[in-house]
Amino acid sequence: MTDKVTLREKIGYGFGDAASSIYYKLFTTFLIFFYTDVFGISAAAAGTMILITRLWDAFNDLIMGAIADRTKTKWGKFRPYMLWFSVPLAVVGVATFTSPDITDGGKLIYAYISYSLLMMIYTAINVPYSSLIGVMTSDSVERTSLASYRYAFAFGGGILVQGLLLKMAGVLGGDNEPLGWQLAVGVFAILSIVFFLITFFWTKERVQPKQERQSTLKDDLKDLLKNKEWFVMLAVGVFTVIFNQLREGAAVYYLKYYFGGQDVMFFGKSMHLDYKVLTGILVPVWTGANILGVFMATWMAKTIGKKKAYTIFMLISLVASLMYYPVAPGSLYVLLLLQIFVGVAAGLPIPLMLAMFGDIADYSEWKTGRRATGLIFSSISMSQKFGSTIGIALTGYILASFGYTPNEVTAESQSGIRIMMSFVPAIAAGLSVVFLWMYKLNEPYMAKVKKDLDER
Repeated sequence: MTDKVTLREKIGYGFGDAASSIYYKLFTTFLIFFYTDVFGISAAAAGTMILITRLWDAFNDLIMGAIADRTKTKWGKFRPYMLWFSVPLAVVGVATFTSPDITDGGKLIYAYISYSLLMMIYTAINVPYSSLIGVMTSDSVERTSLASYRYAFAFGGGILVQGLLLKMAGVLGGDNEPLGWQLAVGVFAILSIVFFLITFFWTKERVQPKQERQSTLKDDLKDLLKNKEWFVMLAVGVFTVIFNQLREGAAVYYLKYYFGGQDVMFFGKSMHLDYKVLTGILVPVWTGANILGVFMATWMAKTIGKKKAYTIFMLISLVASLMYYPVAPGSLYVLLLLQIFVGVAAGLPIPLMLAMFGDIADYSEWKTGRRATGLIFSSISMSQKFGSTIGIALTGYILASFGYTPNEVTAESQSGIRIMMSFVPAIAAGLSVVFLWMYKLNEPYMAKVKKDLDER
């Protein structure tokens, strides 16, 4: 069977990550801000809650991957989950961004329960979705192309949320800010259902293991734990996501409490842009710039290889991140240019990571004779959750350590916010490069692996 994937399938696959990204950007860009400035719990309590619930849920990804591997339906292993869980995810998503009128202790309990349930359902749909790329084609270049479509659509979904959420909440809720958040998230939840169903109907699974061999979860986990390349890429993925999470999680605070509102000239008229408008412009600019990096990924992978391209652009991201610290509050165009520059650099590694996990799945089958696509691809979601969990928790702890209080501006809290936008993400980018140096599955190595698998 051909390894070529049609344009319609690539677009259909992309819509699935547009849906996933709607929730993911709610988590990474707005979640802790919602909890501190709208829902009404402290930054430290929010950080601890997210750390506890999501660290547990990250291990749940491996279980979900194993379950998906063993799923057998007339639609395939992974596609059915788009159909089964899109509506439950939407319902619980709205509930998570609902602010009940209860005591502070009750709010914290509500946050633990609703967010834990949301992440469990998100895992049930996102792990099979991530695994789907492994059975749509076995061609490494086609997988990189699919990954590029996936993340381009993901950034499109992210731009919708980042650009519109704060203003939509203000319009829909009026003076009732919590109601506005609930209604705005409801609109995006309905949109996500449509996107997931497009993925279900427009894609197909065509890759089967060369040797059908029944294996137990214990066997699959043993294979995984012996796979050094999996551990290396898991670490690379975690630190890459920490880099992105810290910058996204700090962005709204940075614009509200440090950068401030800006007066700009537009067609000869002076306009004041508050932090909500600036968030709706500057954060989507970062995400839009990511798309340029994503579409460069296939060309860079063909030209210099995935590992080298990933390393170069994470080093660029490190340097560019440090440039945020000296930016003055009135330097709107400087900040805009930085958002574009670091956005492009940070965008390119993302689809490369997905394609590299696909190589690891092939490498595992080559070594063991067993293919555990869902289990290995679940580690993408696992690395995202570990990375974003640590990043969000760090955001809460850094804010708390610098004396952050909602709607109050102090020099101490501003200093902490600036550090979150610059030095801490730079450290995470540097650590991802350190682990990339250990990764050995380059293009010549994988050519031999694919040849051996085809011969089998």
